[in-house]
Amino acid sequence: MDFNTYDIEYHPVSPDNPAEYIKLCGVADFDIKKTFDCGQCFRFEPVGGTPHEIEFAGVAHGKLISLASEGDTLYIYNTNPDEYLRLWRRYLGLDTDYEAVCRDILSRSDNPALARAVSAGRGIRILRQDPWETLCSFVISQNNNIARIKKIISSLCKRLGERIDCRGMEAHGGDVGQYTFPTPLALAAAGTEVLRELKVGFRAEYLADAAARVLRGELDFDCIESTKDTAACAARLKTVKGVGDKVAACILLFAFGRYDAFPVDVWIGRVIEKYFGGCRDACLGPYAGIAQQYLYYYERYLKGE
Repeated sequence: MDFNTYDIEYHPVSPDNPAEYIKLCGVADFDIKKTFDCGQCFRFEPVGGTPHEIEFAGVAHGKLISLASEGDTLYIYNTNPDEYLRLWRRYLGLDTDYEAVCRDILSRSDNPALARAVSAGRGIRILRQDPWETLCSFVISQNNNIARIKKIISSLCKRLGERIDCRGMEAHGGDVGQYTFPTPLALAAAGTEVLRELKVGFRAEYLADAAARVLRGELDFDCIESTKDTAACAARLKTVKGVGDKVAACILLFAFGRYDAFPVDVWIGRVIEKYFGGCRDACLGPYAGIAQQYLYYYERYLKGE
């Protein structure tokens, strides 16, 4: 089956289906838990009490959706075929051939650690998230753990975002995330004092600077999207206070699909030193960022985290 043209089975709202949903068959290389637990996004949570063994729900692009899988069948709740083709296919990375990605990564090194990492992490897909939300999320992520990052972002959304209509989604995470991410205008209007009340801490100044730059047109996400040079895009992002190499790489990878972006923090630095003697060349190439995610997941998996 063509990875980019999965058969779409649509189920509209009915007495048996309070939320419309689509069903995609033959979806390979997509593990919901790995994808939403790997640290690339912070607004999806597992949902219990559903007909599916594993289901995650959250807010993306201003809408609550829920995803579940059974084998190679993927269910996406609160959407329809047109919206999927316009938005969710790209968001979920379902327009990328991950079999070809893995072949490319493995062709670059015969290091057994890389092969083990690809095997362990396979199923992770890089999401294409909203650039503004991704920028703010990874600014907040600095010197933070995932649980606290999620808590801060949730507080920001509840205080400064807009309520989302979740009718029909009660059985699919309707109580997980019900607010949009605050706009640059809402965040700028709130000011740094409110941000500090929301436990943003020293990052309040960074978020305020980011919002101001977006509102003044100094930081143009469309321009970054259309610029081919990843290094030039990173340089633009680093004009924002608090955005260094690692945060810029995360934004480029998780919002713009720049798979060559390779975020390096202390953790990944140790992984590269441990398995590759500090040389990243084995992971570099057009899919370096995906290789990074596999390595990160592999190391967490080994340590049972």
